[in-house]
Amino acid sequence: MKIKKGDTIKIISGKDRGKTAKVLRIDMKAGRILSEGINLKKKHVRSKTQGKRGEIIQMPAFFPVSAAMIVCPACKAATRIGILIVGGEKKRVCKKCKAEL
Repeated sequence: MKIKKGDTIKIISGKDRGKTAKVLRIDMKAGRILSEGINLKKKHVRSKTQGKRGEIIQMPAFFPVSAAMIVCPACKAATRIGILIVGGEKKRVCKKCKAEL
């Protein structure tokens, strides 16, 4: 998986199409990512103490990595990621402007 924690992504499909967000977590086995403010689900929470009311909170849920593209910090466009080997070390590069990610 070429997207990593902390990357800025743009959603290309689904109900949040067009939004940009920062990646919070990655599930490598399932091929899914979690990012802030994207794919929000409602969760009903019971009251912890007597006298307080229960509440409905919104929390982000995992979504497929295929629904997101990385945003290049140099050209500010959603792009694919290429791999460049320099001195035996792999570097991620933007396919559009060839800048290192």
